[in-house]
Amino acid sequence: MLHYKAMENITSFLPQIKIFESLPVEIIREIEQSVTRSNTYKLSKNSILQTPGNERKGLFFVISGKLRLYKTNSDGKQHTVCILSKDGMFGEVETFSLGTTGVYVETMEESIVFSIPTEQFEPLLRKYPELSLRFLSEISKRLRDQEEFVEKLVFRDLRGKVLYFLHRLSKKFGIEENGYLKIDIPLTHQELANMIGATREAVSIILQELSNEGIIVTSRRMVMVHIEKAMKELA
Repeated sequence: MLHYKAMENITSFLPQIKIFESLPVEIIREIEQSVTRSNTYKLSKNSILQTPGNERKGLFFVISGKLRLYKTNSDGKQHTVCILSKDGMFGEVETFSLGTTGVYVETMEESIVFSIPTEQFEPLLRKYPELSLRFLSEISKRLRDQEEFVEKLVFRDLRGKVLYFLHRLSKKFGIEENGYLKIDIPLTHQELANMIGATREAVSIILQELSNEGIIVTSRRMVMVHIEKAMKELA
């Protein structure tokens, strides 16, 4: 649970969440009323917020930190569905899903998340068509992104999968430094392997190849991707 000062910070952050940007004040105020201490969570690193078969109903918004959504197969290999940072959202209500059925939701670092229960959010969707349209647009965008993601991971070899996923992370979390994008997420070889459903040994070999070719730069838990070289190979 969070103390009152933190709660005030969260409600002040609401208008800055992309999907709520520029909404009329009356909509924002109604959304703020649904944010309570009972549905706000401060989570330590590696906390499991959801497991398959125990999905949480309602919408969840990331105030700070990073969360990984992933699935596992019968062999226990993990496959990352997406990574959410500040401003990200996931969850399900009666009228739509943001693609979180059957997934684990785990924090990658200390995070703060708040949720809006289904029974409180559904009336807002019916009352404000503008809000419904925004969520419909978000769902459509996620479907397009997921189709591209699946296509790249299915039809590329392991080198292509590793480079595509690193490039994807660098676009979302990258900090530009001298022609490179430094991925602002601590990554071990095992963590990257888990994200694409491969073995650590195989991923380490690929990372060494990419490093030798100057496409990436790696150090302890850090990866930088050369923008032009990565784009050229992925074209």
